[in-house]
Amino acid sequence: MAATKRKRRGGLAVQAKKLKRDAKDGELPAKPNDVSEEAAEEEKDRIPGPVCKGKWKNKERILIFSSRGINFRTRHLMQDLRMLMPHSKADTKMDRKDKLFVINEVCEMKNCNKCIYFEAKKKQDLYMWLSNSPHGPSAKFLVQNIHTLAELKMTGNCLKGSRPLLSFDPAFDELPHYTLLKELLIQIFSTPRYHPKSQPFVDHVFTFTILDNRIWFRNFQIIEEDAALVEIGPRFVLNLIKIFQGSFGGPTLYENPHYQSPNMHRRLIRSITAAKYREKQQVKDVQKLRKKEPKTILPHDPTADVFVTPAEEKPVEIQWVKPEPKVDLKARKKRIYKRQRKMKQKMSSGNAK
Repeated sequence: MAATKRKRRGGLAVQAKKLKRDAKDGELPAKPNDVSEEAAEEEKDRIPGPVCKGKWKNKERILIFSSRGINFRTRHLMQDLRMLMPHSKADTKMDRKDKLFVINEVCEMKNCNKCIYFEAKKKQDLYMWLSNSPHGPSAKFLVQNIHTLAELKMTGNCLKGSRPLLSFDPAFDELPHYTLLKELLIQIFSTPRYHPKSQPFVDHVFTFTILDNRIWFRNFQIIEEDAALVEIGPRFVLNLIKIFQGSFGGPTLYENPHYQSPNMHRRLIRSITAAKYREKQQVKDVQKLRKKEPKTILPHDPTADVFVTPAEEKPVEIQWVKPEPKVDLKARKKRIYKRQRKMKQKMSSGNAK
């Protein structure tokens, strides 16, 4: 009985077309030795898969954005950090009128659990917030001495998306607030293993050094030959202000006693310059008063002329003869030159005739 093909809408049955056999299909099946050789050739031409086949478990995502009013150097610093951290995300600038608690909602919408927020004030001061959203803790820093990748023009280089090593100063383990900051920096700046956008290489290192009560950030390339370090950039200095228990607020866990606000620093500089100007004006006023004071006339000392010997008086000579006039050498030279020129003109005119 011939095979039939049924229509979907319940129509009449139509006989199905018999498939025609090609000449190739009619041939005998290939031997197992030939199949193994073909598989080996295909295996040679096949592109190998990725090196790491592990599972991406650490789902850390960092939100990096800023407030309005930042300058070009801060914008380039943000772009450099996003390029160095493949697990980061970007967002539009936040309005300065909004409260900082709104950032937790932005992190939730972006599916991020860490945040780096740059806050600009007076178009000259830059503050950085490092926060663990939404439960905290968070830290506020004053960013100083910013140098971006394009500005430095260092000789170092690294692969984009490669995972960095994190190097910390031994002083981070001495004080409790530095230990807390170390853990926060590790969770933010370390690239998760097997991240889809990361590369399975380690060719640069982030260094965090404590000096002068500040945290100095540097990025170095690791050279394979002798494990030497060559700086890549960017570089900046973080001056700690406060550590909060919550995310962008809450009870204060630590306050830096060595911190001096930029406004206070500028005020001290202005007061020093004003003191110098005031001192100069006082010196000028003292000099004017001294000039106005009457000079004290001392009485004549009779012993002052003891050693004064009178000079011999020379006889007065009267000149009866008129002195000879001085010879003007320039006028004489001119007269001689005129006389010679006239003689030459006469000689030339006589020869012409």
